Amino acid sequence: MSSEYQNENEEHGVRVTDKRRIDPDTYTLRDVDAQPGPGAAGESTEADAPATAEVDKLAELTNDLQRVQAEYANYRRRVDRDRELVKENAVGSVIAALLPVIDDIDRAREHGELAGAFRSVGEALEGALAKLGLEKFGEANEAFDPNLHEALSTESNDEISEPTVTALYQPGYRYGGRVLRPARVAVAGTD
Repeated sequence: MSSEYQNENEEHGVRVTDKRRIDPDTYTLRDVDAQPGPGAAGESTEADAPATAEVDKLAELTNDLQRVQAEYANYRRRVDRDRELVKENAVGSVIAALLPVIDDIDRAREHGELAGAFRSVGEALEGALAKLGLEKFGEANEAFDPNLHEALSTESNDEISEPTVTALYQPGYRYGGRVLRPARVAVAGTD
């Protein structure tokens, strides 16, 4: 930029800084960073202050918006997780209330009394509960686990190395990784 043009604009209160890398008068490459503009000797102008305040305010509002969005996303995840937990607990409670019916169906099957229409109803109920995620567990000759089994009787047996289930009195049931009822068993172990 020519110095006449610069001086003329400065007299009228307009300040123009030329940040072009090529000088329009000499067509030579100039070092823009090294050239201090008029009044650029460490002074900040009044025009820079509002722009800086606006940028700071924009950054603050952006940070607030990002924080609120993150809080909302966390809230939604927490609500969804709680909703699933409530649903799982409700289904587990209903299934636990139906366990005596399932036991009666098993006893009727063992005695040959589950026939005809009762048989189809029993099988449909067991199938529906299995689809919901009900798992039956507990067998003879498996390792005794106090988290899964309730020992109703114990006996001593020197031939085994760890406590083992010898008889199953009543099967256990599990839903959603949670034991609804432990298997009731007889246990043999070493003294």
